[in-house]
Amino acid sequence: MARKVRELTDVAIEKVADKGFGIGYQDGKVIFVERAVPGDVVDVRLYKNKANFAKGYPIRFTGYSPDRVEPFCSHFGHCGGCHWQNLPYERQLAAKTQLVADALQRIARIQGAEVQPAIGADPIRYYRNKLEYTFSNQRWLRPDELNTGIDKWSDTLGYHVPKFFDKVLALDHCYLQADPSNAMRDFMRDTGHAMGIPFYDLRERTGVLRNLVLRNNRLGDWLVVLVASEDSPRIRELLDAFGERFPEVRSLWLMVNTKPNSSTGDLEALHHACEHAILERLGEREYRIGPKSFFQTNPHQAEKLVALTRELAELRPDDRVYDLYTGLGSIALYVADACAEVVGVEWVEEAVADARINAERNGIGNCRFYAGDMAKLLTREFLEKQGRPDVIITDPPRAGMHERVNRRILESGARRVVYVSCNPSTQARDLEQLGEGYRIVRLQPVDMFPHTYHIENIAVLDRKPDAEWGLAGAEG
Repeated sequence: MARKVRELTDVAIEKVADKGFGIGYQDGKVIFVERAVPGDVVDVRLYKNKANFAKGYPIRFTGYSPDRVEPFCSHFGHCGGCHWQNLPYERQLAAKTQLVADALQRIARIQGAEVQPAIGADPIRYYRNKLEYTFSNQRWLRPDELNTGIDKWSDTLGYHVPKFFDKVLALDHCYLQADPSNAMRDFMRDTGHAMGIPFYDLRERTGVLRNLVLRNNRLGDWLVVLVASEDSPRIRELLDAFGERFPEVRSLWLMVNTKPNSSTGDLEALHHACEHAILERLGEREYRIGPKSFFQTNPHQAEKLVALTRELAELRPDDRVYDLYTGLGSIALYVADACAEVVGVEWVEEAVADARINAERNGIGNCRFYAGDMAKLLTREFLEKQGRPDVIITDPPRAGMHERVNRRILESGARRVVYVSCNPSTQARDLEQLGEGYRIVRLQPVDMFPHTYHIENIAVLDRKPDAEWGLAGAEG
């Protein structure tokens, strides 16, 4: 019996794939290679080898792409955040445009669909308004730090190393969020350590300090959440010291997490000091952002995204608009003055509460917001009670839309659907189903996350002239 091949030589990387893999071909097989870019030629060690594809990582570069550039961050290759710093930004945009086209062709079997060039970001550094760091009592040592005397049993506050839940990378400087983000992280780490508060042990699930969330707006205001396993005088003392050191913090919170996992969606946010929220603007609209609010993490591009969504919806004054997965109402409130009414639906109750507050803050009275599981709430009874939509805007999470939501859209009779997606693969799956009643008239990627493989895509769909719609035979 022949031994399975574990290494391949001279694999020429031709393009990029989802998750940032480089793609090469050898003996009729697709080879997905980590950390490789178009133009590279690499020897590859495989960790997955199937009949028609394989995955691996480079063990040797026999040729480098002429397009490669020097990464600007010292943590590139170790941190899981910015995968494409070694590609010029123009090439990143071209690759992301191709990712959208490939997903449509591979998953939705839509051949020859014209994808507009991705709209680039500006700025491409310090663009995020939210970062989350992890405390750990054991720092991960980079290869160049081994045997240098650095103690791995030292407290740190940084990012998870890709593929390892229990390894945290210590950071010198992160280029994702504007100053004083790096200083805030370092102060919380150093002060917590100096106070003797135990950092969390990710394997043993012991310790006190767990996570730090930093949020800011474009006015320079900050909202900070410390996640710890206790609410105690020493934790409150740490928060007081932090607030005194950084007067730009306008909202300071504590969450107590005693669970094994680090999710915070089900935790109560305990207000510690200052205001209960910070404010952000998109165009003329003002949005209240609290400790559990969802808001696009790139506000500069979010402004472009919502403006383009409104433009592509081509709303009429008497239109009824459904905004599915509305969050805190960022799109719903932005389009409200262009139509008769907006019905926003969202599964997170706190987000719906924020949406209602935001509507009131902006003096908008033609929006109604409802909380519930989209697949269960969006029934035929709901459609009849609220009135059928003329236009549907939908911006689901990465998992895309439930089949029942797709079916309800098909039954709705809406003349236009504007589908905003952060995952071209699940969007392509949904577009295939929606193709029963709709045709694609525009595909427009928008880059929200420079130097990563992530891309938002807006798909504009018009109802086919001969498409039937209605509730006959439909599930409730």
